[in-house]
Amino acid sequence: MPADDAPERAPTPTLRPVAPGLEARLGHRIDVLDHGFIRVIDYMGDDAAVVQAARVSYGKGTKAVREDRGLIRYLMRHRHTTPFEMCELKLHVKLPIFVARQWIRHRMASVNEASARYSVLDREFYLPRPEDLATQSRDNKQGRGEALSAEAAAEVLRLLEDDALRVHRTYTRLMDEHQLARELARMDLGLNTYTQWYWKIDLHNLLHFLALRMDAHAQWEIRAYADQIGALVADWVPLCWEAFRDYRLGALTLSRGELDVLRAMLRGEAPDPEAAGLSPREWRALRAALGLDA
Repeated sequence: MPADDAPERAPTPTLRPVAPGLEARLGHRIDVLDHGFIRVIDYMGDDAAVVQAARVSYGKGTKAVREDRGLIRYLMRHRHTTPFEMCELKLHVKLPIFVARQWIRHRMASVNEASARYSVLDREFYLPRPEDLATQSRDNKQGRGEALSAEAAAEVLRLLEDDALRVHRTYTRLMDEHQLARELARMDLGLNTYTQWYWKIDLHNLLHFLALRMDAHAQWEIRAYADQIGALVADWVPLCWEAFRDYRLGALTLSRGELDVLRAMLRGEAPDPEAAGLSPREWRALRAALGLDA
């Protein structure tokens, strides 16, 4: 089945829970980056499945939606995890290899990746947009700093594209002219080469993935995928997504020292972050989160 086509399926009756918002997305390609995509292959469960598991009951019961929403918010607020594990999502993802190597760090998923031992990889590689090219950050060892000038960005993109094309030519030449095994020829390919996989994960671990990868500190390329997956989750389990957005994405967790400082400020006292055990970096982060430096 082509990656950009929704599956041709005749509607069939089912007794399992159906999430209308995600049903409409099944099989449809969502473009990410320049050649990447996400497709929903299948899913299991909905908001009611989380509630059902928490109540250890059969069927959807007679509870009102308002009560279901309250229970889901309680579960999210108090970090009860197993009810959210009752829902699962399976995606087909096409992504650059360097993004895949970040992604695979989230180990609580089932993954089946395309093998370059069995098939020849397409001549597709990731090239950033000029506005996404930046220098190394001076205060963040794994982040970007100032954007490159238009001239520098153009030169960087030229170098990246020239290298990627040259490497892929060598890759195909090794196999065609020298009859080198595919499993050996692939070692010359760059990290911006695209790969594909099927990725299945339960809702609890998916939300943990999104909390980290939708964060502003995550690398932009993996964040682009996470943002699209977040939109899918919002269509799939809207009550869970609302609670996740309120208690995880838009929330702030405070340490004991940070609470001491905040309580002092609320009493009208001058805060003493050093006495509370906060490092200068922690104090700066807390002030920024509370909007005190705005």
